[in-house]
Amino acid sequence: MKSTERHKLKENEFAKSVARARHVMETRTRDIAMIGVVVVAVLALVGGYSWWRHSQNARANTALASALAVYEAPVVQPVTPEPGSPMPVPQAGTFQTEQAKLEAALPRFLEAAERFPSTQGGVTARFHAAGILAALGRYEEAEQRYQETVDHAGAGSIYGRTGRLGLAHVQVAQDKFDNAIAVYTELTRDGGSPIPLDGVLMQLGRAHAKAGNREEAARTFSRIVDEFPLSVYAADARREMEEARKG
Repeated sequence: MKSTERHKLKENEFAKSVARARHVMETRTRDIAMIGVVVVAVLALVGGYSWWRHSQNARANTALASALAVYEAPVVQPVTPEPGSPMPVPQAGTFQTEQAKLEAALPRFLEAAERFPSTQGGVTARFHAAGILAALGRYEEAEQRYQETVDHAGAGSIYGRTGRLGLAHVQVAQDKFDNAIAVYTELTRDGGSPIPLDGVLMQLGRAHAKAGNREEAARTFSRIVDEFPLSVYAADARREMEEARKG
């Protein structure tokens, strides 16, 4: 092969190598650009979700604060006027009865709970709504709201646990003793719960007593006396234990 031909062959091979390198670079550049677009899009979505979640939490807390303002308002009973004097005008921001205050606060809590169900503010609002319904004697509705609190908060959270306490309480009020006893029993076995065990045992013992399970009631009260002798419930537990044993 002549020197000129060999030189041209080398030039062709070099040109092909350059072309291949250029093609690879162009392909990788497009790939890198595409990856960059995807990364930017993902970051935008994450940022948008974070902003939306922050906004939802802020709005939920505002709604909760509005409900709490009513719930914590003072109750000022009206003063009987002197004969011939007009009735005094109620003070702004007060209620004349506890029931009137609760009935005014309830729809605010329910609205916050329904608008922001998965936020901490919404869960707290739902828990308060359940408590108000129980205080008003609307036990069936309270049971529903307590169960919703547990569902939204998660059984292992503080509102999940206190929600189950409330749930069992209103079940006892409706004579649903088996359901309530099951809930209380489960709570007594929750080793990670911050709720004092002696308090849960006291409620469990009373549920057994109301259900007519005197032996179980006495056994449960006995646990408080034996395991928590310094408990604030110890004296009541001892007395109710003796009553259960007498039948």
